[in-house]
Amino acid sequence: MMTIHMRTFGKLAISTVLLAIPSGSAMAQDATAVADRLKAALVEQGVDVSWTGVTGDASSLVLEGVSVKPTAEAEALPIGDVTLAGVTEEAGGYTVGTLTTTPFSKTEDGMTLDMSAFVIKGMTIPAAGETNPMAAIMLYDSAELASMSVKAGDKTAFSMNGLGFELNAPEGATAMDFTGSADSFTADLTLVEDPKSKAVIEALGYQTINGVFEMAGSWQPADGRLALSQYDMSVKDAGTLGISFDFGGYTLDFVKSMQETSKKMAEQPQGGDNSAAGLAMLGLMQQITVVSSAIRFEDDSLTGKVIDYIAAQQGAKPADIANQAKAIVPFLTGQLNNPELAAQITAAVTAYLDNPQNIEVAAAPPAPVPFALIMAGAMSNPIDLTKTLGVKVTANQP
Repeated sequence: MMTIHMRTFGKLAISTVLLAIPSGSAMAQDATAVADRLKAALVEQGVDVSWTGVTGDASSLVLEGVSVKPTAEAEALPIGDVTLAGVTEEAGGYTVGTLTTTPFSKTEDGMTLDMSAFVIKGMTIPAAGETNPMAAIMLYDSAELASMSVKAGDKTAFSMNGLGFELNAPEGATAMDFTGSADSFTADLTLVEDPKSKAVIEALGYQTINGVFEMAGSWQPADGRLALSQYDMSVKDAGTLGISFDFGGYTLDFVKSMQETSKKMAEQPQGGDNSAAGLAMLGLMQQITVVSSAIRFEDDSLTGKVIDYIAAQQGAKPADIANQAKAIVPFLTGQLNNPELAAQITAAVTAYLDNPQNIEVAAAPPAPVPFALIMAGAMSNPIDLTKTLGVKVTANQP
């Protein structure tokens, strides 16, 4: 499979989140003093941001020649100019009506990434000295990326259009709701180089895939309940892979502790010993509990195509391949040491292969399970984890 240069994309992800932070500098009369405060604040979060100049006034301005990088790295990523409009001061902090980046393009080792302007609306910037971890999250009303593409030479390997996210900030005891979606994405799988993978792709008819993305969830800062109710990736004429989860313990105190630990890790010199901070991070994760989780596949002809392909390879009938799979399942599930779950899997696979609609693996323990218990079980007796987590497998359910 074609290699995408994650180092560049990782820096882009960081820059996307942090671009709004420099807006606070434009609100101050003394740009140098604000820049110094901004740099100090970003170092607290493990990020360095710089720019070559600032033009405009307190309500509408442009940060010129912006570059960003994690403090632990030596090389910064230049991302161009950033425009801020409708900037107002609130309680020592700032609200940015609209933040817009310059369209971005970078070529590396024959791969070119092109991104349209990234637009953030209604972003709040905390005041200097803000200790509320909720404010440090940098909430916003919406974020939009009209288009992006990755090219290999003159061929577009991947493209996405209409990517957007929306947040409804929590007020009082209410939870924060968030949604996200992409109107469309396309991937050219003819660029896959592995001969075996290429042969399968061609046989299944997926030289080019098209799809959409949707997500939704909520977070309650008061009690730390974080729920991802929808994370669906749908591919036309293939199917939809959906993931959902419900976690506990993701409180504001947890967020603050994670920020502090991340800062300590970033302060280590490149190649330094981060083992202590890593253990601290692992310790923090023990506060998280698993309430439920699930992974679900909705078929849109992929299953039938795979069965037909295997049948053609073996010179057999598709029905024979499906029956062989159904016959093997009981022997495989017998190793789970969980007769009830084994029976569920056998029944679900049989029903799904007879009439492919959907199949789901879900964890629904009778009570929230601490992350520490899951880790201990995974190391000592992974087979019993299915009982601890209350794993269930179903097929063709609404």
